[in-house]
Parts: sequence; C-alpha cells; structure tokens
Amino acid sequence: MKLIIGLGNPGNKYQNTKHNAGFIAIDFLAEKYSGKNPKWNDSQKGKLQYLRIEINGETIELIKPQTFMNNSGFSIQYAQKKHNFKPEDIFIIYDDLDIDLGNLKIGFFESAGGHKGVKSIIQHLGFNNFLRFRIGIQTPLSKKIPVDKYVLSRFSLFEKLKLKKVIHKTTEAIELAIEKSPTEAMNKYN
Repeated sequence: MKLIIGLGNPGNKYQNTKHNAGFIAIDFLAEKYSGKNPKWNDSQKGKLQYLRIEINGETIELIKPQTFMNNSGFSIQYAQKKHNFKPEDIFIIYDDLDIDLGNLKIGFFESAGGHKGVKSIIQHLGFNNFLRFRIGIQTPLSKKIPVDKYVLSRFSLFEKLKLKKVIHKTTEAIELAIEKSPTEAMNKYN
C-alpha cells in the first residue's frame, strides 16, 4: 500500500492557484482511477480528504490535507501513523518555484528547499526520505512580484496548457514508480 499526497490550500479561493499544483495533480489521478467527480472522504480528526484507488494492483490512499499548506504535516502524520506507512511508501506532489513551469523533478531530497508545506511534513514525520514529485511553477513573472502573491495567483490560460502536460507526465511517473521503481521514474522523467 502506498500513500500519495497532493499539497495545496483548501477552499474555492485557492482553486487553480500555482500553490495548488499538488491538489490539481492528485485530483487528476483520482479522476483517472475513480471516474469523473470522485467521492472524496473527509477525516475531521486528520483534517484531510482521502480516497482509495488501485494502480497496477497496488492499493493507494490519496490524500489532500485540509490544514492549509504551511501545516500540511499534521494531516500527513495522521495518515502515516494510521497505516504505519514506511518512508519509501510515501509520495508527495507539490509546486516548486525553482523549477520552470511545465517541468517535473522527481527524487528523494534532503531538505524542504524553502517549501513550507514540505518543511511541515518533515517536522511532523521526523524523516525526509519520502519520494517527491516537484511540479515547476516558475515563469518570468515569478521574479517580478512577491513570492506569496505569485504562488497564490491563478494559472493563465497559456500556463494551464503547460500545467496540463506536466500533470499527465506526473501521473505517468507515479505509475512507473509504482509498477517498476522510483529509480526508473527518476531516470525517465528527470
């Protein structure tokens, strides 16, 4: 069994914002394996939404923390402890301002790289060797306005087209990591 988390902020105000690339990716994965308008379950105790799917015979629990980005670790810790997931069985999908929009980087990384949601996860779990799928959101505009305003801005029509392609690539990479290995996914998609 694997735990796949998409990071983002809950609520209509944050839908389709750059900081919600993880939510957008996990929603795409949910629809692919559970059909249109999947029925997410709510956990008040864990402050998360979850959905069980199956990929290549492997049971997957999809998670969308409902704590807001900077406190994502609370929800992830709850889900990890509930099923005793090992670090290698945890995949996290999130936006990365250091990667160009449309690009994907996969790997096991040492630090949070300045991402407050990932920092919260590392603090709550007490380990950092989970697999990361970093979706690039950097554009020329990202260097001209404050970071907090940029990450909470919505994707333009042109940016949505690039995002759609990288979401498909992310899904394929996740499928390959599950079917074969994270190493094969990294070799093919990095």
